[in-house]
Amino acid sequence: MSKDRIQKKGNSKINLEWLFQSIASVSWIVSVIVYGSYELGDCLQLLAATSWTVSNFMNYLSQQKAQS
Repeated sequence: MSKDRIQKKGNSKINLEWLFQSIASVSWIVSVIVYGSYELGDCLQLLAATSWTVSNFMNYLSQQKAQS
């Protein structure tokens, strides 16, 4: 029973970390788009933010699959 509580507490922490990372990466994408400049550096920033966002969602899906 105590293992279940620890596991749930751990899952909550992982989900909270995922949530904040996702907010940060999506905000980064939005800021590049709102800024509106698409020079090489801006495109690289957009690529980095998009990669980070995709990575967050892939990690979330793999975590969900592992819990099943």
